[in-house]
Amino acid sequence: MDREFTIALVGNPNCGKTSLFNVLTGSRQHVGNWPGVTVERKEGFVKYNQKNIKVIDLPGTYSFSASSEDEVIAVNYILKEKPDVVVNVIDSGNIERNLYLTLQLLEMNSRILLALNMTDEAEKRHIFIDRKKLSEVLSVPVVSTVATKNSGVQELVSTAIQIEEKTKPFRLDYGQAVNELLVRLANVLVVEGACEEETSHLLAVKLLEDDGYAQEVVRLRQHTTVKELVTDARKQIKEEFGFEAEIYLADQRYQFINKIIRQCVRKEIPQAGDMTEKIDRIVTNKWLGIPFFFFVMFLLYQITMGFGNEFLGGYVESAFALLGGYVSGLMAYSPPLIKSFVTDAIIGGVGSVLVFVPLMLTMYFLISFLEDSGYMARAAYVMDRLMNAVGLHGKTAVAMIVGSGCNVAGIMSTRTLDTKKDRMIGILISPFISCSARLPVYALFAGVFFKDKKVGIFPASGLVFFSLYLLGIVVAVIVGKILSKTVFKQEKSYFIMELPPYRIPTLKSLLIHMWEKTESFVKKAGTIVFGMVVVIWVLSVFPMGVEPGSAASILGRIGALIAPVLSPAGFGTWEAAVALIVGVVAKEAIVATFGMVYATGADTLTTILSQYFTALSAYAFMVMTLLYSPCAATFAIIRKETNSVKWALFSVGYSLAIGWGTAVLVYQAGKLLGL
Repeated sequence: MDREFTIALVGNPNCGKTSLFNVLTGSRQHVGNWPGVTVERKEGFVKYNQKNIKVIDLPGTYSFSASSEDEVIAVNYILKEKPDVVVNVIDSGNIERNLYLTLQLLEMNSRILLALNMTDEAEKRHIFIDRKKLSEVLSVPVVSTVATKNSGVQELVSTAIQIEEKTKPFRLDYGQAVNELLVRLANVLVVEGACEEETSHLLAVKLLEDDGYAQEVVRLRQHTTVKELVTDARKQIKEEFGFEAEIYLADQRYQFINKIIRQCVRKEIPQAGDMTEKIDRIVTNKWLGIPFFFFVMFLLYQITMGFGNEFLGGYVESAFALLGGYVSGLMAYSPPLIKSFVTDAIIGGVGSVLVFVPLMLTMYFLISFLEDSGYMARAAYVMDRLMNAVGLHGKTAVAMIVGSGCNVAGIMSTRTLDTKKDRMIGILISPFISCSARLPVYALFAGVFFKDKKVGIFPASGLVFFSLYLLGIVVAVIVGKILSKTVFKQEKSYFIMELPPYRIPTLKSLLIHMWEKTESFVKKAGTIVFGMVVVIWVLSVFPMGVEPGSAASILGRIGALIAPVLSPAGFGTWEAAVALIVGVVAKEAIVATFGMVYATGADTLTTILSQYFTALSAYAFMVMTLLYSPCAATFAIIRKETNSVKWALFSVGYSLAIGWGTAVLVYQAGKLLGL
């Protein structure tokens, strides 16, 4: 059997790499019409003509400056793992920008295949590419593809496996003087043993650009001769051309790209104005952009709460109520402990979480629509202004928006930030963003205390959802500002984001994304939440002889120790204390804990809560849930991304203080106002 053949997919963000990866491997990796979807390399497999092929989807990157984590992942893989073929996926509608990465790939001396993706969209925009001419100019094979329609994919694979020899060494003409400097530097690198000959030219170019990654690869500090030569070469370029070396080299690349465009691309002027531009005049407007974004999120939570939770969720809630009553009747003569475990722990605990599945399905369907349509990229763009206003990096907005689905994903998306300081701030403020795991808590309390109330024409329950989302952003921004002025003082950095064209999402894509995200919620309910419910149930029935789920149980005693601390926030009961403790593991488990400790089915949980909470204390509890301690999964990813247990513990400690303090402030201020 043939050895495994490796294809690496690399390209700019939003060029369609992940769509192509999904088509090739049959995978269902998330595909979004906005940059930053792929934040780490993904692997898949395909078999073609008895040949085993491994396909690697690398993070999207605009260049190989290796200044951010996603760029480092891509560069490391290509240089060190040496895939058989590197498929450079290009957005045909933005070929001029995409070719900048192509030139850097060609200088890597790898086997290159260009995939002109989304050619259908380019032609709709009256952009036509002569792929044969492009292949001649760059001396690499070129294939046209439309990944979303599975067009050209078979040709891409067959062409890739037919590339038997490496792409002819590519040497961009930087001008005679600079070319001679690069040759001299590349030779010295090889002689000094700083790198292999096949990567010497690329590393010579990157060293002239003062690239930190290249300096680490060649161990520049250990090679005095190389270091002196680089310093002299950069000085010579500055004196001769009047620019820093990195600016001069970039300018030469763009001049070459302009020649390619003139030879290979034909652009026709459309008769009517571009629809994307017309829409963007509103949604990215300096004054309207941010209000429009918050209005969109407001509508999203109104629909999620009204249709997903109150309408669809009502049917599921009734189904679990019937199930609880039916099972209770069947187990009338069963041992009390077994009956309690089934009815209170499984149906009352886990069931109280699963009733919110319709809410999740609705919210993720709407979010997927916003992502696939291209609006979420605009949301990040307009939020950049807000981020800059408070001294934060614009890409922090991307992490905050991604984090509204899951804080873990939001933290992982900070890999696209260029500096360690920016990444640290993004990581530490991401847990304040209201994620899907908190929604069942909001839905439970909003359904009990705000369902029948209105603010103007809008249901108060939807406004509660939106206010908590907004509060999370406000707290994250304030904390980020404080961190940037104290712990992480830094220079101003800049935000560049591609705004993709608007697209009409396919129903299949929306349904897949909706279920993929909701599936993780269901799995968590059946694993982590179930495990926590079992532990809580055991603690609630021991020691033997006490009334199950009472203050005299082990669980009640643990909660009673913490309850006094929570009293200033309006929910100083042992049940609330225990629920918050369990929520440190998984926020969804808070609802399951209430469902079990009150020993009630989903039909009466919403009724019994009104005996322990008021509307004000319920809102304070939701605020606490929003802001206090990241969950176990988020703690683990903070530990991984910062490579430090101390920072992970710091995130727990300071968020606990902020969560408690804000909840107390809300409750006490509300009492003063007579609420």
